[in-house]
Amino acid sequence: MAALAINVLWFLIGAIILAGVIYLVLYGINNFITQIPPKVEQGICFIYLLLLIIYLITALTGAGGGGVNMLRPFSAH
Repeated sequence: MAALAINVLWFLIGAIILAGVIYLVLYGINNFITQIPPKVEQGICFIYLLLLIIYLITALTGAGGGGVNMLRPFSAH
C-alpha cells in the first residue's frame, strides 16, 4: 500500500512539472510571438488531462510494461 502511495506522489509531481512547462510555453507564445486562440488552449489542456488519465489508469492497473513501478523514476525496481 505504501508503494502505491509513493507511485501516486511521483505521478502528481510529474503532472505538476508538466503543467508548469506547458503553461510557460503557452505564456511565452502568447506574450512574445503571437496570440493563441482560446479553443487551441482548451484543446491543449484537454489533451494534457486525457494523457494524464490514460497514464494513471495504465500505471495503476499494472498494464503497459512497467506496471505500477513505471511512475517511480528513481526506484530500484
